[in-house]
Amino acid sequence: MAARCRFAARFHHVHGANVRLDASRTRATRVESFANGLCFSQEPLAPGQIFLVEIEEKELGWCGHLRVGLTAHDPQSLEVVPEYSLPDLVNMGDTWVFAITRSHNRVTVDGEEAPAWSPSGDPFLLIERVWIPRDTLVGRSRPGRYSHILDDLYKMNVLPATARRSRIGVLYAPQPDGTADMHIVINGEDMGPSARRLPAARPLYAVVDVFASTKTVRVIPVEYGCSSLPADALPARHPEAHRPPPGHRWPGPAPAAEELLPTRVRHQGAAPATPRADSPTGGWDPCPRLPPRHDSVSSVVAGPPSAQVAAGQSEQ
Repeated sequence: MAARCRFAARFHHVHGANVRLDASRTRATRVESFANGLCFSQEPLAPGQIFLVEIEEKELGWCGHLRVGLTAHDPQSLEVVPEYSLPDLVNMGDTWVFAITRSHNRVTVDGEEAPAWSPSGDPFLLIERVWIPRDTLVGRSRPGRYSHILDDLYKMNVLPATARRSRIGVLYAPQPDGTADMHIVINGEDMGPSARRLPAARPLYAVVDVFASTKTVRVIPVEYGCSSLPADALPARHPEAHRPPPGHRWPGPAPAAEELLPTRVRHQGAAPATPRADSPTGGWDPCPRLPPRHDSVSSVVAGPPSAQVAAGQSEQ
């Protein structure tokens, strides 16, 4: 069974001049103008990890919508956060940003015509080798965990990409040649590889530009199986690179009982160790019952039980 992984997703403390984050750094609001709304993920993304946000608030009077993507620039290294993701941040290089529009977000591959989308009964979205629960990815026109049962917008997936409560995510999928493809997911629908040949070996941070008519976005945590990803897919600097997944057991046989050298604390006048049938250390209780102490003399004796018994007899 695939291990269940939940990445702690929140925004980086480095952001645009007009952005205000809440205390948890999971909600970003542009408080002035229509620009300077750049936000980044707190950590570089793992391969197949989606950084998902929901549009919580809109602002009328502006032309343009949310922009998302990836960058190989560490936000901490930026002397000044650019005013715009497009074109300013992209012009710095090693950055790929996708402008979300009300429609026509699907990317055609090699000039092929994009197939018409139809509702899918599959509870998971498959991108490359990553399975993501579709229920988390789809925005709903009305709040509530089970509101989609009677929600026609959910059933037909006609919630506009730029509408309030729409959910938009970005991830990258490693390729056999060592590069990666960037995918944009809008309300549970994969828009296809919007950028190719990203440097998968470098840390890649999510970019969220709270631009123009988009005023507030909130990070949505996603939990899904990660075991289909290669073990060495994480960049060397990624915080999860050297952390084993839940339930991981390092290779190699377990040490035999005779290889475990029990350590005992002997006090003056202590009763000898007593055998126990359920003990993994050869039937000897590593914690014998001790009589009340009348002084502070104690010593540590390590070794097999036979050596400790002999040491106790020599002391007497």
